[in-house]
Amino acid sequence: MKMSDVAKLANVSPATVSRVLRQPDLVSKETKQKVMEVIKELNYKPDMSASQLRTRETKIILVIVPDITSPFFSKVLRGIEHTAVENGYQVILGDTENDIEREKDYIDLLYRKQADGALLLTARMNKENLENLSKKFPIVLACEYLDNLDIPTVSIDNVSSARKATEHLIQLGHTKIAHISGPMNIILSRDRLKGFQQAMTHNHLKINPAFIQEGDYGIDSGYDQMMKLLSLDNHPDAVFVFNDEMALGAIKAIQDHGLIVPDDIAIVGFDNLKIASIFSPLMTTIDQPKYEIGQKATKLLLTLMKGGTVKKKKFVLKDELIVRESCGTKIPNPCIEDFISQ
Repeated sequence: MKMSDVAKLANVSPATVSRVLRQPDLVSKETKQKVMEVIKELNYKPDMSASQLRTRETKIILVIVPDITSPFFSKVLRGIEHTAVENGYQVILGDTENDIEREKDYIDLLYRKQADGALLLTARMNKENLENLSKKFPIVLACEYLDNLDIPTVSIDNVSSARKATEHLIQLGHTKIAHISGPMNIILSRDRLKGFQQAMTHNHLKINPAFIQEGDYGIDSGYDQMMKLLSLDNHPDAVFVFNDEMALGAIKAIQDHGLIVPDDIAIVGFDNLKIASIFSPLMTTIDQPKYEIGQKATKLLLTLMKGGTVKKKKFVLKDELIVRESCGTKIPNPCIEDFISQ
């Protein structure tokens, strides 16, 4: 009798059967009951001897990422990979495509002893389940996080950085400032919205509810949300956008509308992707230390996997406002500057 036989009769995946047996707290009550009834009916006995053979160290780190197609994660992953290899470890990558069930499937690799620990670049699992998981396996979060979580976490201060980006627009004289957010079920989106609101309130500027539009990370979404803002009778004169990809879409929408960035509408993005420094106008954005986030998170995980402890739980790395053309600042031509200085 195999686990796949149980899965077939219960009409679930083998990974779900594995979770029922090894991490039942991650399975719904209904699914757990259905699987256990089939296990009892078939008198299924898990092969514990095979599990015991896998208790040795694998020298593998599991990295779970919400969207491998996002350019933001490439440098984070590079920092993880370099640090892992330098210490004799390999990395296996799990792309959840923002699906919590796929996240659970990848976590099951830990229970099956196919990895020694996990770096989570996504925090969609609830707090209780994450903390229970961290009691069984070495776990570190990076980029995303949850409030008051007793697990080592590496990120930037998203509230502070969003406030900094918005205040830059205010200092340039803009008063009708909008925000294109990320999905509001993600803490990063809520924190960046909070930073935007703090800057507006601190400077006694009105927050127009119609000026806050929720996007979904991508260029097309930035374009669509900007078009909604442009359709307003009194459209904004500046926009702080959740990330650089949506900011690019917003710039394209403004241009298609016959307006000019930054003369008519200023734009500030977030993440400082390579593309932000290539396309015109060059984009003002918040730089995250992406490589360093991956590097630091991996070092913390290695400490845990080697039996060490990490007393400090929250590691906040420094972000930086990169000022370019999209909010009105002109970037001098270095060749001309060199010629003048000679």
